[in-house]
Amino acid sequence: MDKRIIIMGVVLAILVFGGYISYTMLTQGETLRISTTTSLYATGLLDRLGEEFEKTHPNVVIQVIAVGSGEALRKASMGDADLVLVHAPNLEIKYVNDGFLVEGAIFAYNYFVIVGPPDDPAGIKDLRNSTMAFIKIMEAGEKGEALFVSRGDNSGTHNREMFIWSKACIKPSGGWYIESGTGMSQTLEIANEKGAYTLTDIGTYLKLRKTGVLNNLEIMVSGDPNLINIYSVYIVNPEKVDGVKYKLAKEFMDFLLSHNGQEIIETYGLDLYGEQLFYSAENTDVNELKDIWNYFATS
Repeated sequence: MDKRIIIMGVVLAILVFGGYISYTMLTQGETLRISTTTSLYATGLLDRLGEEFEKTHPNVVIQVIAVGSGEALRKASMGDADLVLVHAPNLEIKYVNDGFLVEGAIFAYNYFVIVGPPDDPAGIKDLRNSTMAFIKIMEAGEKGEALFVSRGDNSGTHNREMFIWSKACIKPSGGWYIESGTGMSQTLEIANEKGAYTLTDIGTYLKLRKTGVLNNLEIMVSGDPNLINIYSVYIVNPEKVDGVKYKLAKEFMDFLLSHNGQEIIETYGLDLYGEQLFYSAENTDVNELKDIWNYFATS
């Protein structure tokens, strides 16, 4: 066979294959990796935000890594994410100080609540002091009258739980204290099955209650300032971590903080659950939220 024909065939194959690769890359789009706390994903809020973002970014594929805040932060530091959405100030500040996270901003908040069985064996119903509620749960637990289920997973919720126990000067242990090692939804289901108390974000509780899964859990304690739950967004530092899509992460962050993104947060859940699941930073005194964030970050 003529060498020129062989060479032309090889060149043609390279051009065709190269063209296919280029076309595939264009049609598949660019992937934005977001590591997030489970509550934003389980409630469906992140999906709703993603749908709106993709209207102006049709070639972007959003890859969500939904884990506890501690694991979300760790994955970001390992290069598995471009953007982080979390609610654990005491963990966040360490990664910020170590240079893994940049351009942080508060974008939403809601509240933690203590839920428990309707018969309320610890007698905490309508207390507005979470520390006193935990003390009463421990006392009832040691008498064999109550159970408490902890996530035990270094999530934002678990860290807030441990903060409250520390305020009560209690190191929880014993048969009444159960560590699930699972996400919020699973922990709530365990507490529901066992007739136990637990600490949960209000959003996940309301969603599961709506589905009828939580027929044995009621809100017992809410309204304590120690139960405010602040959500922050960070870009993973491209100077510290290889492979970060900074520009794309910044575009999503700007959308999240825009009036459009904030309105989605403010109204999300009203039609589905009849109650507001999250509150936007836009409609709140952000400086006050920052002061609260600093309190939990340094306590």
